[in-house]
Amino acid sequence: MKLAIATRNKHKLEEIREIFHIPMLDVVSAFDFPDVPDVVEDGETFEANAIKKAVTLAKATGLWALADDSGLEVDALNGEPGVYSARYAGEPVSPPANNRKLLAALKNVTNRKARFRCVVALSSPSGETRVVDGRCEGTIGFEERGSKGFGYDPLFIPDGHTVTFAEMDGAAKHAISHRGRALRRAAEEWGAVLRGE
Repeated sequence: MKLAIATRNKHKLEEIREIFHIPMLDVVSAFDFPDVPDVVEDGETFEANAIKKAVTLAKATGLWALADDSGLEVDALNGEPGVYSARYAGEPVSPPANNRKLLAALKNVTNRKARFRCVVALSSPSGETRVVDGRCEGTIGFEERGSKGFGYDPLFIPDGHTVTFAEMDGAAKHAISHRGRALRRAAEEWGAVLRGE
């Protein structure tokens, strides 16, 4: 059985491959299908974007496809950046610019409560979909710390911890992260389907 991962984000692909383990499953990605165009993520929810990406790749390749859409929701910013997390500071996508904008938006703000959310969608080649989600509650720090991870990881401190995601090694982060939780649930719920059982 072959599964296509609908991303051309190398960091995200690496995380998915580290977390999503199903024996006998051959995992490929959108990198292996350069003729398939990038999907415009214009959905108003993480779920809509994840489904759109999974269905597009599944129909284009004839393979089962998995996609995630994830982002950061900050309570003091009414849930922003949300679905616009990757492009929060505008185009072209720049994680350092996003982090600078977020710190500026939270200057003098004491409520730093936030969460990472991840929705994972699976699509059959015919476009039939299934969805799971995961979340990780935490707070936004006052400065960037750490060099691991990507995106907002240097600013996000998960509840129960004093270090940011970017200060954790991969295994520690994956154990509690929004993507780790969603992908483990996906493997549990969809493993039999993806093994062809």
